Amino acid sequence: MGVDGLDLPSTERLRLRRLTVADVDALVELDSDPEVMRFLTGGVATPPAMVRDEQLPRLLAQYERHPGLGRWAALDRGTGDFLGWFALDPSADGTEAELGYRLRRSTWGRGLATEGSRALVRYAFETVGVRRVWAETMAVNERSRRVMVKAGLRYVRTFHLQFDDPIPGTEHGEVEYELRADAYQERPAARRAR
Repeated sequence: MGVDGLDLPSTERLRLRRLTVADVDALVELDSDPEVMRFLTGGVATPPAMVRDEQLPRLLAQYERHPGLGRWAALDRGTGDFLGWFALDPSADGTEAELGYRLRRSTWGRGLATEGSRALVRYAFETVGVRRVWAETMAVNERSRRVMVKAGLRYVRTFHLQFDDPIPGTEHGEVEYELRADAYQERPAARRAR
């Protein structure tokens, strides 16, 4: 049983656990890869002090406010190695969750983002009981968009945001995908379990 009273999802190849202060170096390393950060910051690394002093404390506090939701370290089930993170970031009232994932480049192309995302979608609806799971990315981020579709989310819209310092591809906009609880429940059980 997890610390929230809810078991975190796991998959054949992934184990999820809460982030801790001991994860600072792994998170900084993850965000220092220009390819990992390409569609987030244009490849600019997140400053270590921001990870340590702002991002991680905010994420740790979130566990108490919204039990069962948040951001978790993704570990290789076989080796225990830190591979990145998965998230169900809660809305202000905790009734919706934003699906997210960030994995080391060395894991790309192995289906881990899809595997983890499917497990979190199932967990969000069947264990936590949210009414909606959604995700967004840059329209040009085809890999991430494919993961969203494979996880069962459906395209909702393309929209444009204004940025002071836009990165390449911003001109094509952002896309939003979602899956609502009623649509999730209508899916055949065999498809939900995949």
